[in-house]
Amino acid sequence: MKDKTQAKGSFLKGAVLIAAGGFLAKIIGALYRIPLTNLIGGHGIGLYQLVYPVYCLLLTVSATGIPSSIAKLTAERLGRGESDKPLFSAALKLFLCIGAFGALLMAALAPLLAAAQGSKEVLGGYFTLAPSVFLVSAISVLRGWFQGRNDMFPTAVSEVIEQAVKVAFGLFFAYIFREDIPKAVVFLLLSVSLSELVALLVMIALYRLSPARKESAKEGGRVAFKTILRTSIPVTLSALLIPLSSLVDSVVAVRLLGKYAADPVALFGLFAGGAVTVINLPVSVCYGIAAASIPALASAKAKAEEQTKNKTENKTENGQKKRPSVRKKLFFSLGITVLVSLPAAIGLYYFAEPVSRMIYRSLKGEELQTLVSLIKAFAVSAFTLSCAQTLSACLTAQGKPQYAAISMAIAMLVKTLVYCFLLQNAEISVFGLAYATNIGYSVAFFLNLLYNLRVSKGTRRTANDNGSRIRE
Repeated sequence: MKDKTQAKGSFLKGAVLIAAGGFLAKIIGALYRIPLTNLIGGHGIGLYQLVYPVYCLLLTVSATGIPSSIAKLTAERLGRGESDKPLFSAALKLFLCIGAFGALLMAALAPLLAAAQGSKEVLGGYFTLAPSVFLVSAISVLRGWFQGRNDMFPTAVSEVIEQAVKVAFGLFFAYIFREDIPKAVVFLLLSVSLSELVALLVMIALYRLSPARKESAKEGGRVAFKTILRTSIPVTLSALLIPLSSLVDSVVAVRLLGKYAADPVALFGLFAGGAVTVINLPVSVCYGIAAASIPALASAKAKAEEQTKNKTENKTENGQKKRPSVRKKLFFSLGITVLVSLPAAIGLYYFAEPVSRMIYRSLKGEELQTLVSLIKAFAVSAFTLSCAQTLSACLTAQGKPQYAAISMAIAMLVKTLVYCFLLQNAEISVFGLAYATNIGYSVAFFLNLLYNLRVSKGTRRTANDNGSRIRE
């Protein structure tokens, strides 16, 4: 009972640390929009949002993609009593190479991306953002290693510092170049790369100071790149699907809105830069639960497999066989997510106007009312996306990240098809994006729930069968 209580305490502590760091970072980012909008205006924010989905791609990898897979593999090795040093070394070499290639690829594709979006003004922004691809790759491995050891503090503190540095440099550049909006946007994106550099230096310092570097355990053999890629590729694909979809939206939705809207870029900015930012506040809090779920479930699964391998029956003090803990941990994670996200979604619906006025003080009249209506229409996604996020992490921990990738791919495809239809109607306008995204996240939530129930049921049945064979 004591071990069970300690495990829950450790889980909640990790979840709270990640949640607090993510929430504080989101609050800083949301407050950042107030002076930023005053300095560069609605059109400047719209230009920024054209490139911002690419930044979301990088941030998603840094926050949930690679770290999730490294955390899972680290927790599994530790659960088997093996050293995680070979894994860390192999992962760092692999993802630094991938990051360097990605940075060069982004720079090469910059002219095509700017042309596809119909705005050559943002071309320089892609070049200044490119170094972030390499930097987030290194940050990802370090965050994943710490998370796999159930140490969420480095991730939380680096996220806050990363956001603070971005805001400091961003406001400085926006003020200096406020008379030249396209140039200001380019330097705003440079501030993102600078913030990632500082975050990496912080993570390296924390790694060097960590006593876990000196821990000894049985080596467990070298780790092949394919072992890491087998987990990280589906996890990363799943994590990338939302920002990839946003990148498609910045091209397709803007063009569809342009058929009848006077300023489609500004209209898209209200949704992508306004409503999405507000809805992501509770989602960022629930990310802590998702991050803490991975080492908890992965470690439990690895220990159960190790016990089965060694023909060791798992019994309580009374001699009764324990029920597998994987499904219990799954429902515990989902239950906490619901308790946080459901009241948040309801609150955003009823308090959309005061929240909008507080965060986006420069918006007035029709723009403000449009944003308020968008937040109300989009509020349900604070619940469905949070739950889908936690359930996706649980699938990763159980060794089925491909299921999460499949469900999110289906969800984003549904979303795109729905808004391509809805945005044809000028009366629905940008609200078609909110309705379509709600439907997409609901699809992801229900598919992930069904997949988790199926996988955890299979794990429980296997454990029970193994226990029966051992007794015989």
